[in-house]
Amino acid sequence: MAQKYRLLLTLIVMLTLGVFVPQRSLMNAAEAQQVIHQLRIYEIFNNNKFHDRFRDHAMRIMAKYDFKIVATWESKKDNRTEFVYLLEWPDKETMTDRWRKFLQDQEWIKIKKETGEMNGPLVGEIQDRTLYLTDYSPREVLAK
Repeated sequence: MAQKYRLLLTLIVMLTLGVFVPQRSLMNAAEAQQVIHQLRIYEIFNNNKFHDRFRDHAMRIMAKYDFKIVATWESKKDNRTEFVYLLEWPDKETMTDRWRKFLQDQEWIKIKKETGEMNGPLVGEIQDRTLYLTDYSPREVLAK
């Protein structure tokens, strides 16, 4: 009789794990699919001054608004220098809200004005793309 109860208990545990663990894994996969990335490409002038402003000011102020910068690059194409960076967001609504807050930040407005007056324009054309993961993407989470 005790052996039957052990067998029954083992089956209950196995069924419980079989039902709840996969559901939790599916929920994690669904959450990962909600993550979006934003690719920003800036045509830049006066590279050193641009990088100083982005590194020392923009990144610090962006951090106040929960910007998650995954990586930054510099690219050269023809006679054009580009600054490229990738952001990660939990969803499009958060992305829109945080950009609005950042662009209205009084410290950022002041820094942008002052550096523009001292150095001339640092940024030309800006390209902005929102990237959605495919269901077969090998890397669902890029930033930690």
